[in-house]
Amino acid sequence: MIRIGILGAAKIAPAAIIEPASRRDDCTIQAVAASDPGKARAYARQHGIPEVADSYDALLQRDDVDLIYNALPPHRHADLSIAALKAGKPVLCEKPFAMNAGQAQEMVTAARAANLPLFEAFHYRFHPAFLRVLEVIRSGELGPVRTLEGEFTVAIPYREGELRHTLEVGGGALMDLGCYPVHQLRTVTGEEPVVVSAECLCEHEGVDLTTHARLDFPSGASGAITTSMSTEVPRRIILIVRCANGTLTYVNPVQPHLGHEIRIQHDGRTVKESLPGGTTYDYQLAHVVDVLAGKAKRLTGGADAVANMVVIDAIYRAGGLRPRGT
Repeated sequence: MIRIGILGAAKIAPAAIIEPASRRDDCTIQAVAASDPGKARAYARQHGIPEVADSYDALLQRDDVDLIYNALPPHRHADLSIAALKAGKPVLCEKPFAMNAGQAQEMVTAARAANLPLFEAFHYRFHPAFLRVLEVIRSGELGPVRTLEGEFTVAIPYREGELRHTLEVGGGALMDLGCYPVHQLRTVTGEEPVVVSAECLCEHEGVDLTTHARLDFPSGASGAITTSMSTEVPRRIILIVRCANGTLTYVNPVQPHLGHEIRIQHDGRTVKESLPGGTTYDYQLAHVVDVLAGKAKRLTGGADAVANMVVIDAIYRAGGLRPRGT
């Protein structure tokens, strides 16, 4: 039985790990810690978590916790994930992995020193629909990749204290939303891009409300990233891969369990597919459990997580902003 401790009384945790764990018989949510013990106790009562730690560090030191889920904002990813690894705990860390590539490398170095898995929670990566996308592209049936477009836009209204609009904790459209299309394009190509240009539009100083970026890949493919949390943009989550002999369009790659479509245009025909299955978070937890059991190779974290932050940092610099935490 894998006993999971949650760092942060986070809104994402019920969908991301509490509910998926409840559907399995090989793991359980054991304890939670928050910035305020009272908040942690209320959260534990609400979600049926049996134990509450008085502090983040107390959670990391518990003998009855086997895996840490770091659900805190990016500014607490590096220090607490590293502390968890030093305490002998594997870590599933929310995206984006860190504030910047330097922090990401420190986290990966700590994981290697501890000889423990450190995952980045790109849950979309494990869903059968994305695996199908990779299968089609890597089969070569559509020919070499020529261009890729990834877009993630969803309205996140500004309010005082909203984390995704707060620079100090790692806010910004690219950090919270755009990290997904960056990761998708890198995963589909299997290559590390060069940032050609970027434009970051800010409503509040240093926090990108909208970001556009253009990327070049070593194979000759070009990519485009669009991300926005402006209230003036429609909700749009899409991945488009144009190849020499056809095009693949994946609608809703981040939340396919809420409805998705894969359109494959080839030889004058259009084939539409959707794959049944559980939530992306169910597949993510299954992957984590398999890795901990030695049954699978870790697919996120490590060099992949560092490389994703390298691209995010480069986009910010190209757009006239400083990478977070620098």
